[in-house]
Amino acid sequence: MAPVTELTVGQVAMRSGVAVSALHFYETRGLIRSHRTSGNQRRYGRDVLRRVAIIKVAQEVGISLAEIGEALASLPEGRTPTRDDWGLLSTAWRDALDHKIAQLKKLRDGLIDCIGCGCMSIDKCPLRNKGDRLAKEGTGARRLVAT
Repeated sequence: MAPVTELTVGQVAMRSGVAVSALHFYETRGLIRSHRTSGNQRRYGRDVLRRVAIIKVAQEVGISLAEIGEALASLPEGRTPTRDDWGLLSTAWRDALDHKIAQLKKLRDGLIDCIGCGCMSIDKCPLRNKGDRLAKEGTGARRLVAT
């Protein structure tokens, strides 16, 4: 029996654990590609399974679909991404992830003084009103006042 070289959208969904609607969405965003049969049915190359796996992993760690799309566009079309390809992609994302992690740590550490009231003008808020600079504008929730 000859190996299957093309997969239906249902087969890709089943093998990848991704909903058919998500595959269609990925396709409209240019993350994966298919071609149409004479009966107008989608067919995917087997490489799409690895591409979908990369999309899922990247999304799981917070990489945007735009960034994923840029990365996948750098790979040869129709070829299953290799371990070396993954190494290049993940290395490129590492700096961005390190930056996001640093931002999240700063946010987490800054929440210690936040009482969550939403006023955004308390004198100790290091997140939105450092040094109580909004006090010069008046009392109350200055960021919520429509001007």
